This record gives sequence, structure tokens and C-alpha cells, in this order.
Amino acid sequence: MPGLFITGTDTGVGKTYVTALLAKHFLAEGINVGVMKPIACGPRAENDARRLKKELKLADPIELINPIELKRPLAPYPSAKLAKKKIDLNKVLAAYKELSLRHDLLLVEGVGGVLVPLTRNLTVADLIKIMGLPAIIVARAGLGTINHTLLTVEALRQRKVPIMGIVINGFRRKELSEKSNAEMIEELSGLPVIAQIPWN
Repeated sequence: MPGLFITGTDTGVGKTYVTALLAKHFLAEGINVGVMKPIACGPRAENDARRLKKELKLADPIELINPIELKRPLAPYPSAKLAKKKIDLNKVLAAYKELSLRHDLLLVEGVGGVLVPLTRNLTVADLIKIMGLPAIIVARAGLGTINHTLLTVEALRQRKVPIMGIVINGFRRKELSEKSNAEMIEELSGLPVIAQIPWN
């Protein structure tokens, strides 16, 4: 398996946190792992790719880890429109190819949820399909996550993207729904909840 695509049910669900945890796990196993954030939107100080490079002490240049950086904290398509730019998919795929040659395993972190528009005709889910990677879905722990997770699963399955499993992030053990969400998601999706990560 050349890599994994870490996507989410929404923005702010902890994709970067889970990507960092996975990278640290694989590094501890002695695997040559790299990380990529194809598109980042928002202030440079809040750039997830730069955070991952620093935290994981990655030698790869930021231009490969994050080939497209947009200033406004919006979905890539409207952010690029405001900046009068176009998302260059070839630039993303060239960086992906180069990083894949440098590493045995590449973790690719998405932006927002799977139907976030990258261009007028391309979503995050489409990018996952083009890259040919299996996905891990990061979901919230609390009320509403069953719906968001199943919608994400459905969107990926429509594009025939393999799904390795689901990570429930921000588990506090306070809400009633948290006691049953993992079981319900597994039953209704047929996919494993591979981890429930406590609130940090």
C-alpha cells in the first residue's frame, strides 16, 4: 500500500491530529513515512502542513508537502476564486509522485469534508479517487456524527474509494450518544471503527 488518505466528515474534526498520530506510529515501527497536505487554506500561522513538518521533523520541502497554499480560510474553490487563481491539479499530482518516490508510505491529509470543492468540477473525494489511495475517515464523537459519517461513506463508495475504517476523535465519554455512536456506525456502514481518540 503506497499510502493513506486521511479525510474527515467536516472541517475541524482533527484530521491533522490523527495524521500526526499515524505518522508517529509508523515512524516508531521503522517505516519511512512522509506526509502531504495538497491544499491548505487560511493564514500561514495556522497552516496544518507547516505544523506537521515541524512536529514530525520532516526533511521534505514545504513546497512538496503543501504544493498549494491559499490565504483565505474558505474551501479551496472559493478561496482560489477570490485570489483570482486556479487550482493546478497537475502541481498537486507532481508533488504527490515525488513524495511517493521519497517514502515507503505517504499519508495525505485532505481539506474539510469529502465533498468540499477544489474546483468547480472537482471535490476532495474525486482527488482521493485520482490518487488511488484508500481512505481513513475522521469523525466527531458526539451527537450528529452518525449522519455525517454515513454521508461521507456514501460519497466515497459512489466513487469506489476503498475505506480502511473510521477514527472517532474527541471522545469525552460525557454525551449519551458517545456510548452508542461507534457501534451504530459499524452496524450501519459495515466498516470498522479502528480507534476512539480521547479529547485532547
